[in-house]
Amino acid sequence: MIPVSQRWLLGSILVAAAVAPIAGRIDSYVLDVLLGATINITLAVSLNLINGFTGQFSLGHAGFMAVGAYASALLTVAYGKSFGSLLGNQPFLMLPVALLAGGLAAAVSGLLVGAPSLRLRGDYLAIVTLGFGEIIKVILQNVPLLGGALGLNGIPTPINRGWAEPVLFFNLATACITIYGVWALVDSTFGRGFIAVADDEVATEAMGINTTRYKIQAFVVGAFFAGVAGGLYAHLKGSLSPTGFDFNRSIEIVVMVILGGMGRHIGVIAAAILLTVVQEPLRKLGDWRMILYALLLIGLMLTRPQGLFTLPLRRRTAPAN
Repeated sequence: MIPVSQRWLLGSILVAAAVAPIAGRIDSYVLDVLLGATINITLAVSLNLINGFTGQFSLGHAGFMAVGAYASALLTVAYGKSFGSLLGNQPFLMLPVALLAGGLAAAVSGLLVGAPSLRLRGDYLAIVTLGFGEIIKVILQNVPLLGGALGLNGIPTPINRGWAEPVLFFNLATACITIYGVWALVDSTFGRGFIAVADDEVATEAMGINTTRYKIQAFVVGAFFAGVAGGLYAHLKGSLSPTGFDFNRSIEIVVMVILGGMGRHIGVIAAAILLTVVQEPLRKLGDWRMILYALLLIGLMLTRPQGLFTLPLRRRTAPAN
């Protein structure tokens, strides 16, 4: 019998294929918001593996997103035309290769950051990941090959070339694969180690489980999907700026995870969609919207630390005599 997670993935892909044809008939602004929501779902679900299920606290997820965005964009800009000429003069057929390369580059960066720092815990780990995100931004601002402070421009955007339907399907499918990947990993026998690390790291180590290994694996997997999301973002916007991957961006992703409830699949997805839609009218507030995010976090920690989108547990009652 096919496992529930695999049946869910197959059904989600079929739904994405059925929804994709409407991309060419909806308003471009609505389509942009919809694609942004799928990217945020991928980012939030991947961070939920680290912060929610493994119990770490990363503030550098935007750094992994930046690595994937720039790596995939550089590959497309440099080799998109020559690669596309081999496949019927369609340069956008290289997009899956570019996204995979961006995800792998982000995964390597996650390994480089995680291996020396994940013996730390709590606030110390948060500071290290925060520093990683800022280092990535500084590197992007000072390397001419990456466009420097002016950013990287001229990235092919399939959605502006009549590829709206395939782009929507690809974004939806990527979000579904990310959800399935994290769900299947955590729900497996091996994945119970992530939850054990989150519950009690000392007790888990006493049982002979290598907690550092699990934390590194969570960082690598989370960074991979964040890099893929960065590649989707790069080819949606057509240009990249280092300021688009700053501390504020990391906080936005963290807020999605906390708002939805850390370690909750459905809650994090709902929070990612909600914040994507809500932040559109808040853009006119500029940096003031971060104050609203801070107030939202404070309010959540005081009133509903488990998150807004959490289902109450069904209580079992003893049968009446």
